[in-house]
Amino acid sequence: MEEPTIQLAYALDTFYFLVSGALVMWMAAGFSMLEAGLVRAKNTAEILTKNVALFAIASIMYMLIGYGIMYPAGGNGIIPEINWTFMFMDATKDNAVDAVLASDGDLYYSGLSDFFFQVVFVATAMSIVSGAVAERMKLWAFLLFAVIMTGFIYPVQGYWKWGEGFLHTLNFQDFAGSGVVHLCGASAALAGVLLLGARRGKYGKDGSINAIPGANMPLATLGTFILWLGWFGFNGGSQLVVSNISDANAVAGVFVNTNMAAAGGLVFALITARLIFGKADLTMALNGALAGLVAITAEPLTPTPLAATLIGGVGGVIVVFSIIALDKLRIDDPVGAISVHGVIGMWGLIAVPITNGAAGIVPQLIGLVTIFAWVFITSLIIWLLIKLTMGIRVSEEEEYEGVDVGECGLEAYPEFVGSRGGGI
Repeated sequence: MEEPTIQLAYALDTFYFLVSGALVMWMAAGFSMLEAGLVRAKNTAEILTKNVALFAIASIMYMLIGYGIMYPAGGNGIIPEINWTFMFMDATKDNAVDAVLASDGDLYYSGLSDFFFQVVFVATAMSIVSGAVAERMKLWAFLLFAVIMTGFIYPVQGYWKWGEGFLHTLNFQDFAGSGVVHLCGASAALAGVLLLGARRGKYGKDGSINAIPGANMPLATLGTFILWLGWFGFNGGSQLVVSNISDANAVAGVFVNTNMAAAGGLVFALITARLIFGKADLTMALNGALAGLVAITAEPLTPTPLAATLIGGVGGVIVVFSIIALDKLRIDDPVGAISVHGVIGMWGLIAVPITNGAAGIVPQLIGLVTIFAWVFITSLIIWLLIKLTMGIRVSEEEEYEGVDVGECGLEAYPEFVGSRGGGI
């Protein structure tokens, strides 16, 4: 390429990367609204505090150590040689904007834009944990776990795939993170939930399952739409470049398939809920849309729009049965995060070979098991250490009054009667 053309491509791809990262950052608002809508009013301020704080923690920890682990100077494919230099980059110096070689070996973009795009992904993984442990976990125990999760647990398995570690060498395919991001977050959440236990009143001694409705369905619906929008940056930005005809067409295909999978997931989940419950369940519909998005994230480029709709649709069906099954197993997940991001993350990885001829089912299963085992085991150890030292669950009185009061000293809706101690 001629020099002016390279500079134009560099500027365009860097700008596209940054805008995509901003869309993914907007997903933090989506998770906040979704979770605030699906918990009870007395726990709203605390869930919002967790979401805004975890994003800040993720940004700092990924800068200090996470990025250097995930994209190291070297390594043996399993253990990276940590690159400590990133945090000292000066944006006014040439070495801070060294071009990063893109996937086709021809186009370039800013290394700082790559960091920004990656840091919002690690925050997304941690956001998944927030909803699953809602309404009964200590705020500072959660934030301490966020430090370890975003600084170490997530980056190691991210290195194995996106940092060109051993999963990359095995030809494990995960375009935008059904496994690296979503299964990772859900695995950490599952470990925490198993140690934490269910909310009081959720399961009866007689084996009954008691519904604990969320406080604000409009807010949950808004959160879903925000996540749906942000996902275009999540998947579309993972194409990395947009400055040539081939990649521009690929980005357009990724956008279309991402949208169609969400639509398929919602419709199929809504129909499934109607057949099972006899009613149109809004929460299942919302989780169906998110399930479709998670399902297509592993491979949003190769399917046709119809195939993407069906992949998302299968995810929508699976997520309904998964949420029901986890309840029967007495695994209390207030927002359905483990089902949406974990079970459907697995489905997304398994579905890749259906449309991508370069993928094989064996590498996909190896990647799936590796990510789950690493994140679940390390998270279980960290959660257990936190439980033994500072504790992870609030007192019975605090849970009854609401963690807003006990953990944050305020209520999200102070004018409304019944927010303190309201509900089950």
